[in-house]
Amino acid sequence: MKLRINILLISLFATFAIYAQPRLSKPEYYLGVQGGVLASMMQFTPTVKQSALSPHWGANAGLVFRYAGHKYCGLQVEANWMQRGWHETETDYNRTLHYIELPLLFHLYFGKKFRGFLNLGPQIGYCVAEEEKGTHASETGQYLKIDKPFDWGVAGGLGFYGRSIAGTWQLEARFNYSLGDIYNNSKADWFTRSAHMNLSLNFAWLWEFK
Repeated sequence: MKLRINILLISLFATFAIYAQPRLSKPEYYLGVQGGVLASMMQFTPTVKQSALSPHWGANAGLVFRYAGHKYCGLQVEANWMQRGWHETETDYNRTLHYIELPLLFHLYFGKKFRGFLNLGPQIGYCVAEEEKGTHASETGQYLKIDKPFDWGVAGGLGFYGRSIAGTWQLEARFNYSLGDIYNNSKADWFTRSAHMNLSLNFAWLWEFK
């Protein structure tokens, strides 16, 4: 638990470090949409058989608001829908968990018309639906409905974007790591750890406005 709190505090510190940077004379405001593909796994203790070569595949889409009021950095807020879950390689069982996610990200960028960037910060989410495919031999452990729909964690991404008269076109690879569990984790419960890990590739189209 202490490690999870430290990770969250570091991401929060990075998010609010923008206020130590020089301010821009003309702040930049962006609003847009994004979407992409999502490869996810679960960190289960005890272990559930999964493979990084055969993850759970899903989609994600959402809205993006970005404020760049300081030189080289700004804030990015998103509202996303995500298909997380896991795929068990031995039984070909798939569980899909649909989340509404709200990240608050520190946005570090460099360049002018063509920019590279780093996004880093905390996120919260809520599972709004579950679905499963495949068969399983029991109704215990990971085959039960989740106990904790609320999720919290950190996100970090690398990407680039180009600005034009038709808007800003952006490509980003992002890693999300949950600090909360989806199942209860007391000594009497099945799992002591049950957390999401996912990697996404997202394309966004943003418009700058005054």
